[in-house]
Parts: sequence; structure tokens; C-alpha cells
Amino acid sequence: MMQNIAVLTSGTDSPGMNAAIRAVNRTAIFEGRKVWGIRDGYYGLIHDDIIPLSTTSVSDIIQRGGTFLGTSFSQEFYTAEGRKIAWENLKKKNITGLVVIGGDGTMQGAKVFHEEYNFPIVGIPATIENDIWGTDYTIGCDTAANTIVQALNKLRDTALSHRRIIVVEVSGKKCGWLPLVSGIASGAELVLVPERHTDMAEIIETISERHKEGKSYSLIVVADGYGDTMEIGKTIERETGIDTRVSVLDLIARGGSATVQDRVRASQLGERAALALLSGLHGIVFGYRKGDIVTTSLDDVVKNKKALDIEYLDIAKMLA
Repeated sequence: MMQNIAVLTSGTDSPGMNAAIRAVNRTAIFEGRKVWGIRDGYYGLIHDDIIPLSTTSVSDIIQRGGTFLGTSFSQEFYTAEGRKIAWENLKKKNITGLVVIGGDGTMQGAKVFHEEYNFPIVGIPATIENDIWGTDYTIGCDTAANTIVQALNKLRDTALSHRRIIVVEVSGKKCGWLPLVSGIASGAELVLVPERHTDMAEIIETISERHKEGKSYSLIVVADGYGDTMEIGKTIERETGIDTRVSVLDLIARGGSATVQDRVRASQLGERAALALLSGLHGIVFGYRKGDIVTTSLDDVVKNKKALDIEYLDIAKMLA
């Protein structure tokens, strides 16, 4: 029976990570097991920054953004030498199972470590970009979308007042989910995502036609994986003759207190992940599909690329 497990957060932070950590910790303790917290993700695992957690360790964190354990990007963990040190540190503390909370890079690291040492790992997807294969939802994406919509609402006010075009860059390097849902919810005139390239001439024509019809401003949402946002803004201003500004919403979307949905779902995923690990299940990632909690092979999560729902693209175009 697994008596000692650990939990870590890795990669970029996401609102709701604390709720997931809290759920993993308290579920395992409720089941009579010992829980360790690994600070700063895989970096802390290599540098033996591993601390015991009690139920009070996770008090007063569910409402906080970010992750109280800290997070980082560890290049050392992608080396065989680094992973060997990590394994030795786990063995030294008799930790026999690990819950990892993070995005695509986190899951890749978990997969390699799981296979290399046959070490029991369960994953929980947490990234504001919602780009993990096998799940419709990742921790933090709902909070980030709400934060971005609030910012877009404010930018719309100033765009209208000054009769400007405002180009807004939103996180979405490989997956356009976040800019798309934010754009739809805020009524943006155009949403540009990496999954569908739009010719610059078509963009200019669309904006020009709408302004001829009486539109006095435009709000354009661009995924940071689509292209050079600053250059897009300069080209639009040069070709349309309309004052154009660029605003980048990056780190602000990652912070803040998690929404109810992110807190509850993160808590549910944390509980399921802890119970699965304690019962001997591993090499899996918990997520949501059509409203139900599901498990997906860690190997499949890493190997596959999440496809964007085409319906979002069609809605954004029709309702613009």
C-alpha cells in the first residue's frame, strides 16, 4: 500500500493550482497517508526542496492565485543525470508516488520519468491555454478567460472613445481556445488564431468595409502563436489610415483569484488523482470531457495535439 506521496506544480502558473494541491493533500491525509510538497516543480525535485505537508499547510490557499509551492522550468530535468538525482531524492524520503500539476511540458517530463524509473505518476492538467489533449478543460482556463474579457471590455471603451483599432495579444502559442472564447465573449470584430491563417489583405478589407458601414472602432484579438502582433498592428494602421494600438495581455491573465469553476473542478481533479495514486493507478491524467471526469493515458496526452473546435471559429466569424 502506498504510504507516501508527493505533489508538485510545474511550468507556468494557473489560477486554481492551489485548489488542486489542497485537494491532493487533504484527500491523502484523510486516507491516512503522508504527503510531501515539492517546491518549484522539477527544479525542487532535483535540488531536494521537498517538505512534509499537513492539513494546515494548505489552509487559506484556495482563494489565492498562483501556486503556494512555487513553479519553474527545469532544463536539468530533461537530462538523464537530473532525473536520476530526482529519483534518488524521492527514494531517500520513501516517496512512492507523485501527482504532477501543469501543462504540456510538465506532462512530457512526467512521461519520461514514469517510463524511465517505472515511478507511479498521476497528472492533473493546469494551463490557461487549455491545450492539453484528452480533456475539454484545464485548470486556470476559465479564470484566465474571465480576466481577459474584463480587460477587453475596458479596451473597447477606450477604442470607442478615440475611434481606434486596438489589437490585443492573448496567450495561445499552439491552441487558439483562449483568444477565441475571449473574443466571442467580448464581441471582438476579429479573432486570429494559429489553427486558421487569415490573409492580411482579407483582414484589411474586413476592417475597411466595416468602417465604411459606420463602425467607428475595432477590437482584434490575436493569439501570440499566430504571428508578430506588433507588425500586424503597424500594417493595419498603415493600410487603413486608422489610429491603431497594440495591447499585450500576458502575465495578467495568469494571476488573480480562481473562479468558482476553477476552484471546484481543480478540487475534484485533485481528489480523484490522489485516490487513484493511492489505489495503485498511475501513468494517467485526469480531465473533463463533456462535463464528466475522465482519465487519459499519460502517453497519449503527450503524443497527441489538441484540435480546436471548429465551431468556435465559425461562431467568432459570424458574430463579429
